[in-house]
Amino acid sequence: MRDVVVVGAGHNALVAACYLAREGLDVEVVERRDVVGGAVSTVDRFDGYRMDVGSSAHIMVRHTGIIEDLELGDCGLSYIDMDPWGFAPVAEDPSGQGPPVDALAFHIDLDDTCQSIARICGERDAEAYAAFAADWGERNTRIFELFQDAPTMTNVGRHMMGVGRATGLDGLELSRQFLTSGDALLDAHFTDERLKTALAWLGGQSGPPTHEPATADLVGWNMVMHRLAPGRAVGGSGSLSVALAERFSRLGGTIRLGDGAGRIVVRDGRARGVITESGERIAARTVVAGCHVLTTIGLVGDDELPDGFGARARSTIRTGNGIGMVVRLGTNALPSYPGSLGGAEHHALQLLAPTRTFLRRAHGDYVSGRPPERPAALAMAFSAIDPTIAPPGKHNVTVWGQWHPFELADGGSWDDIKEREGQKLIDAVDAMAPGFANSVEHAYVQTPLDLSRELNLVNGQVMHVEMSLDQMFSWRPLPELSGYRMPADGLYLTGASTHPGGGVFGASGRTAAGVVLGDLAKAQRPWNRLRAAVRARTEP
Repeated sequence: MRDVVVVGAGHNALVAACYLAREGLDVEVVERRDVVGGAVSTVDRFDGYRMDVGSSAHIMVRHTGIIEDLELGDCGLSYIDMDPWGFAPVAEDPSGQGPPVDALAFHIDLDDTCQSIARICGERDAEAYAAFAADWGERNTRIFELFQDAPTMTNVGRHMMGVGRATGLDGLELSRQFLTSGDALLDAHFTDERLKTALAWLGGQSGPPTHEPATADLVGWNMVMHRLAPGRAVGGSGSLSVALAERFSRLGGTIRLGDGAGRIVVRDGRARGVITESGERIAARTVVAGCHVLTTIGLVGDDELPDGFGARARSTIRTGNGIGMVVRLGTNALPSYPGSLGGAEHHALQLLAPTRTFLRRAHGDYVSGRPPERPAALAMAFSAIDPTIAPPGKHNVTVWGQWHPFELADGGSWDDIKEREGQKLIDAVDAMAPGFANSVEHAYVQTPLDLSRELNLVNGQVMHVEMSLDQMFSWRPLPELSGYRMPADGLYLTGASTHPGGGVFGASGRTAAGVVLGDLAKAQRPWNRLRAAVRARTEP
């Protein structure tokens, strides 16, 4: 019998497995795919191209200390800093109208960023940005501490105590600012629409558009990138997961690939292990589910959970109608933008949206159940800084398109329109970097349906659960599940379905492991051991 079985080999699940194995537990990870990492994996797509399956840029995990704590550098993981981390082609007109003629650059160094803003938007907005970055960077340093802890009300109060004091804000004003829309926050600080658009598009990457309430901090949290650079893992996003798997193996853990969990066995209110898709039973005292929370419920079955729990979860937890799609391109050239930084622009997230009105139109198509007529795009060209992911003389370019509905209002199939919609994303880059479309030699399109199929994402939602305020912190994915425990003894959750949410983070895995270890320690107390022994004798 294993001490722990971990369901899924996503990066959060692997982090949890590492921390549990480090404490001497016998841990096995079961994964249905033949590679580790889930949405943080990299595979061969075309001859000589190593392409990411899901995420590409690593931002939050570099703030957690997990990489250093697990000594992943010794397991082959290395990063290239993304500097600049943001690059936004802009029109000459301050309203954002017209073709791009220059570009805003967001560097790690705040002064360099402010110089870029001053040159294009003027000194007033540059000074406002410096103050904004200091204020919201400090706020989000506190929030990131909370993201790495269980989201209890005590922890929320402890980590957030004193936020806003530096700017003289009282609690009411502070809460008002967090509850306002990202667009309202931008309007209150800046004048130039081009700057506001770039920051709004960055803020929209979690899913909710910045014209919705309580999206202010989706904009503000980006200011932490002036404190620690986001990075590109050498060899592809999946290098993080490969390093985690290597560390786990060195700690004595076992990974089973190509044979995922077909069922999580719960009997008499307690987890007993898993039955794999091939039919093998793995008995275990503890099960940690790193898959989607709704998938976890399905693997257990409503009959083994409290009455009505499964129905409540399915009716309350919102995955939304997808979030976006992506094209992975093999090209013979990099995008050539106005305002080039001598190639440094290809280190960055390339923010390809001209105005906030453009963003709202794309989102409007999405909520109507239509693919966007003109999609908002974000391009990444990391072969410029990591040539290992493309053949010599070629380039590997990813284009993410936000707000593409999983279910189409006209009842159509994504399989029928995928090439057309993929071409729209290529055209979105070409509109900002004329001639780019002619450089494309290979294209792999991942529609919302493809993301769902390949990564087992419910409704193609890459964040698992929508990142709206009512599904964050102590409400994610439900209040009764926010402590990483399922309503069955010995069954736990980790991954994007749990606090702190989606993205390449790892914090959920470490916190969930801490919860498991805490519960196991309590179970070893003399009185609890005696009670468990009595129960074991009386069980059939």
